[in-house]
Amino acid sequence: MTERRLKLGAMLHGVGTGWDNWKHPDAVADAGTNLEFYLEQARQAEDAKFDFGFVADSVYITPESTPHYLNRFEPLTILSALAMATKHLGLVATITVSYTQPYTVARQLASLDHISKGRAGWNVVTSFLEGTADNYSQAEHYPHDLRYQIADEFLEVTKGLWDSWEDDAFVRNKQTGTFYERGKLHTLNHKGAFFSVKGPLNISRSKQGQPVIFQAGMSEAGRDYAARHAEGIFCGVGGIDNAKAFFGDIKQRAAAYGRDPNHISVMPGINPIIAPTEEEAEEKYQQRLRLITLENALTSLGRPFNYYDFSKHDLDAPFPDLGQIGKESIRSTTEKVVQMAKERKMTLREVALESAIPRTPFIGTPEKVADLVQQWFEEEAADGFIIGPEASPSSLHDFTAYVVPILQERGVFRKDYTSDATLRDNLGLPVPLNRNTGKRIVKAEIGR
Repeated sequence: MTERRLKLGAMLHGVGTGWDNWKHPDAVADAGTNLEFYLEQARQAEDAKFDFGFVADSVYITPESTPHYLNRFEPLTILSALAMATKHLGLVATITVSYTQPYTVARQLASLDHISKGRAGWNVVTSFLEGTADNYSQAEHYPHDLRYQIADEFLEVTKGLWDSWEDDAFVRNKQTGTFYERGKLHTLNHKGAFFSVKGPLNISRSKQGQPVIFQAGMSEAGRDYAARHAEGIFCGVGGIDNAKAFFGDIKQRAAAYGRDPNHISVMPGINPIIAPTEEEAEEKYQQRLRLITLENALTSLGRPFNYYDFSKHDLDAPFPDLGQIGKESIRSTTEKVVQMAKERKMTLREVALESAIPRTPFIGTPEKVADLVQQWFEEEAADGFIIGPEASPSSLHDFTAYVVPILQERGVFRKDYTSDATLRDNLGLPVPLNRNTGKRIVKAEIGR
């Protein structure tokens, strides 16, 4: 078995998802649409030999949405720009399967994969906000479990389209006048419960065969979907014990589906706060807390509950019983909030403030944070981590500048990229078989 390696990703996320992040003295207030900001973040991640940069997305806002959501780049557009400014960093885009079409997504991601020479990834999401339907001429939002049924078929169609061409189909022989061999082009002719797609796709397989598939659902349906399809999983798991339980559950499910558990990476999102001393790190956290208003904390809490208005409840009473509210939204998040409030007998005020900026275990000196990263990795609580900006605008810089060198010195993380490696290569993933030939791609044949 190939030696297990720590994976690292960077959340390229403007000023982040918090309502008050942009007010931090060190924050770039217009980061959501600031190309130079994204370029600098990508360069920091690549200089530190990260596996990929990740751009989250949603396609619905309200006047109460977080500032970053109100004004930000579309993922494939900004990642195409970053592809020209980087050579090794993977480029992962969030795209919904609930409000687009397989042919469009297959073509867009294949294009990014060619532009970047095999560095594209797709974070498959199902869109949880009910109001999204109003932006796409749809009468109502799909229920939670139906969204995953659609996602199943959507992904299968997309993968089928990516295999439209055999890897050596394009001979481009000027002497004979043969551009491609007709027998090596395959029409999909898919007719299913949700999609009818003839194909073929008008772009060939890339250097890595197909973009890497990521997924972020933690509900029962989300876990099952990830175990069947994902090659990387973004998750929020709290402490190490919960992380180990989630890690083990995903690996067991993957094995039950006949997959190699080593070909699916569990990568919790963390927002580290790093400083020369414990006291300075704690002060950084307290500084971030001081930016939060209770009003924004309540708005933030309401978002996964489909923008439920918590302000109408008594702040110092026990967390309210919401019944079925949130069941069709981010179910894993809403269930976790309700469970936390119940087990700890928390008031609404306490839940709102703690949920706005949760206290991460990854607060402290570079050595402490490196110790925790190594512990979680070695004890199989995680295969790697996504480094986010929510707790401090300097999180990525501090992690790459001070923690990564420690991990490299200990032999936990790579010191350099392998020449000409794809995202799949860096993540230790095999090239998918072409379903029309049963063969894996031969890189030398691409671009003949």
